Parts: sequence; C-alpha cells; structure tokens
Amino acid sequence: MTPQDMNARIVRYGELQPCKTAFIDAHTPGSDQKENFTIIGGGVSESPDQHVHITFPHGFNIGAAGQPPKCRNSMHNHRTAEVFFILSGRWRFFWGEKGDAGEVILEEGDIFNIPTNIFRGFENIGTDYGMIMAILGGDDAGGGVIWAPHVIEDAKDHGLILGENGKLYDSKKGESLPEGVNPMPLLTKEELAKVDCPTTSDVIGGYVRRYLDMVALANDGAVKVIGETGIIRDKPGFEVDFLTRANATEEKHAHDKPSVLMPVKGHWRVDWEGGSAILAPGDTMSVPENLAHSAVPSMTGEAAMYHVIATDDPAGQTWQG
Repeated sequence: MTPQDMNARIVRYGELQPCKTAFIDAHTPGSDQKENFTIIGGGVSESPDQHVHITFPHGFNIGAAGQPPKCRNSMHNHRTAEVFFILSGRWRFFWGEKGDAGEVILEEGDIFNIPTNIFRGFENIGTDYGMIMAILGGDDAGGGVIWAPHVIEDAKDHGLILGENGKLYDSKKGESLPEGVNPMPLLTKEELAKVDCPTTSDVIGGYVRRYLDMVALANDGAVKVIGETGIIRDKPGFEVDFLTRANATEEKHAHDKPSVLMPVKGHWRVDWEGGSAILAPGDTMSVPENLAHSAVPSMTGEAAMYHVIATDDPAGQTWQG
C-alpha cells in the first residue's frame, strides 16, 4: 500500500475537525465549549454538522471529546461499549441517573471501559483544555445515546428537541421535527428501574485500569487490556492492547480485520511494505486488514500506545462471562 493511500487512513490530532452542536449537553450553560470529534465511523452524533474523518466501517467507532476546565457532559446511557482513555488533562467520571451514585478521577493514559446500561457523565477537572479518546462498540455505535429524562427536559429550555429518530433539532434556528417524527419519549419509571447503578468498587475494580500499572505489566510482554482474557474482561466487538517500548517489536504482523493505532505517549514509527509513518499522541491510524505492519517508538523517552482490533463478537451489552 502506498504512503498516499495510508495517509488517507491517518487522522492527525492537529487536523481534527470539531463539532460543538453534536449533543444536547453541548448547548447547555457551562458546557457550550465542549468539542466532539468523530474520527472513525459516525459515532453517536445527533447533529448533521458532525464531520466524520474516516467513514468506512471497522466494526467499531473511534471518537474524542475535548473540553476546557469545568465543562461537564450530561448523563447518558449506551447500548454498546463506550471506552475512554485520557489523552490529556484530569477528568472526573460519574454515574447514576443524577450523576451521584459514584465517581472516579482519571489522568493521562488511564482507561475506562464504562459498563453498558448505566447513566454516565464526565467533566474536565484539570487546569487546561483536556482530551479524552473514545472507542464505541459497533459500526452504528448501538443506535445512539439514551439520555436521562432530566437532560431532555432541560434541553427544551434551550430550544432543543431530540427526535425519536435520534436527530437533534434547534428551534432557535427555525428547525422543527419533520412530519411523522415524534419527540424522543422520556424513559418511564419502569424503564428507569431497569437501568443499572453499580457500586464504586464494582466499577473501579472491574472496568478501570491505571496507566502506570499497565506500564509495569508491559515489562512481562503484551498487555491485553480489554478482551476475553484481558485485565478488563469484556467482549465488546473489539479488543484493546497496550504497547510500550518494553513490549513493542519490529517484527511485522497482520490482522484479518481492521485495526487502529492510537499513541498516548511519545512518537511511534509504523512500517509496512511500501512505506512508513510517524504517529504522535492524539493521532489515529487505521491499518487495513491483512496488511503486515510493525510499530515501535521512534525516539527515546516514554512511549505508550493503544491498539484496537475488531473481533467476531457482536457489539452489545457488557459481557458478564
């Protein structure tokens, strides 16, 4: 594959195109500076303004959220996996219908595989603009976001209407629901009762892994972060590995499904027959199936990268195996 062909599969951090109208919470006071990015696949955007950088299917979606300090994301639920790793900043994640059932604070390199069927939100509690990278299960990311009832109600005060088709309409811009499309119904009390509300120990113990712990584990070889045999045991339709200088190798390998390389620390050189590229933190590279390639740090110093590969497992609820 030529370097030109591969360049079309690399999304540089500095070239990301944000959308500030993708979600209901991006319009509410205190969160109007939130930026949403859809890097691979359509994600869960409810806005036609969202720019999708790489459109062909991978079996999962890659996205990102950038926020200044004190910017908060509203409570929502997903039908498939939502995995975040911290690229920059200090972030607080919280869960429960009102966001008061539990919380965890994560820093650069940490990863969180948020269980399905819980309301979750997050905010930047650092001192500067921060970025979190996201992996979403399924090509359609589970058919969209399920918002907590109070979020949809609050949105009405800002002229925003979420249709049952998953699209957002802004009445202040003269938009209205298309004929035949009703507003998204609020969850009933019976439906709310079926939403999980796990304990803090269950969430942190089962679904959070710290960067420095994974760096230590990398000295023993490849680190399977998310997978049937991973340190987070889940089968969300993809697996996530953690690479460092200690376990990277120049031996080329290939996968029978698309994979994605996402550096979090340092610079990495990716080689394949026909070319090479250097990736920096925040860059995202899609590697075609059956293309032999290798990835190693290109400079001295700290280096770490997440590697995502599709599996045959269907995207859906968090695996309880």
